[in-house]
Amino acid sequence: MSPVRDDFRRSQLAIAALFFLLGFQYATWVSRIPALKTRLDLGEAQIGLLLMTCGVGAAVSFPLVAVLMRRFGSRLLSVLSALALGVVLVALSVVPNYPLTLLVLFCDGVAVGCLNVAMNAQGAALEARYARTTMSRLHATFSAGSLLAALLASGVTAFTGTLAVHFGIAAALLAVLVVAARPGLLTDDAPAAAQDGTDQEQASAAKKDRRRFALPAAATLWMGLAMVFGTVTEGAMNDWSALYLKDVVNAGAGLAPLGIAVVSVMMVLARIFADGWRTRFGDGRIVRTGSLLAGAGLALALLVGGVVPTLIGFACVGLGVAAVTPCVYVAAARQGPDALSLVAAMGTTGLLAGPAVIGFIADATSLVWGMAAVAVSAAVVSLCATRIGWPVPEPRPEAHSEAHPESHAEPLDGRLAPDAG
Repeated sequence: MSPVRDDFRRSQLAIAALFFLLGFQYATWVSRIPALKTRLDLGEAQIGLLLMTCGVGAAVSFPLVAVLMRRFGSRLLSVLSALALGVVLVALSVVPNYPLTLLVLFCDGVAVGCLNVAMNAQGAALEARYARTTMSRLHATFSAGSLLAALLASGVTAFTGTLAVHFGIAAALLAVLVVAARPGLLTDDAPAAAQDGTDQEQASAAKKDRRRFALPAAATLWMGLAMVFGTVTEGAMNDWSALYLKDVVNAGAGLAPLGIAVVSVMMVLARIFADGWRTRFGDGRIVRTGSLLAGAGLALALLVGGVVPTLIGFACVGLGVAAVTPCVYVAAARQGPDALSLVAAMGTTGLLAGPAVIGFIADATSLVWGMAAVAVSAAVVSLCATRIGWPVPEPRPEAHSEAHPESHAEPLDGRLAPDAG
């Protein structure tokens, strides 16, 4: 294996550890909500407010994240925010009352917002530096972190119900991950200048304006809208698919949870293979075609009805939207830290508000119309994608790339080789 590929793998694993860490931390404390509810004597509404507080913290973190990204860069911000998430777990295990719990989870949301932007900036810079698509696989490791957290929670609670033990173990694992990942993180998260003079001038101007905040460009707003409607689709499927199967399709109690399972499995599988698709077809085509597939598949499932057609429609959603967020994050990172921070914040807003909006629609009409709104949301992503400037895939010969490692310091301009292995 060449030194260039070794460096790529080292950085890829380090950045993947950040995605894994975020999924692990979130699933760790969410899996113990029943224990928090019992210890603090909370009601259902108070639990809902806890979850919303975390989301609000992430959504309103945009101005802070933009400043921190410009000041410290994604490498240092990744490390600091990841360590903060470990501190949050320790604080949750000892927090004595509900108001302080709200404060801790608001801080958790801010740290999540920081890490989300920083790790995606790292992923986009990795693609740009080595001309390889890898962002979709990085996003897949988030799900792997959630899975391991669920297994750890099950194992620990089999021996003790003490939150301090569980969260202490989890925080220690997070610290180990941060220490192991830090050396492999990229020190420069800004895409390198292109070979043509125009892009060089743009990169130079961007560097001079690094500390100045500017109003978002129209292209950035289209990316943000694509992220909003994409996360609305994801969030609504996770929150409403089981209820739709039970109340509308009349699926049995054992089949109703399959809706979430089908969507999740298809998303993970698609993200594993999506980097190769991006190299072959381009990010723009993947987002446009995938979101149309999600919308059309879900719409047909709603029209046909029945358990099997519904599950097939849900599978289309998972397959179609899997690559939306990775591709939009890459496009936003090309515009700089302010654009990436704004797009990430808009995505969090969609993820937070989307399921509630679908609930309002369902309450005013029916859940069928609520799910129809999800299908429309997916179609809107495809419309937004037509207004975004996507990189054009132009695969590079592997031999040439390894023979001239300096050629890897190029922007994400479409010259992307598939991430082999």
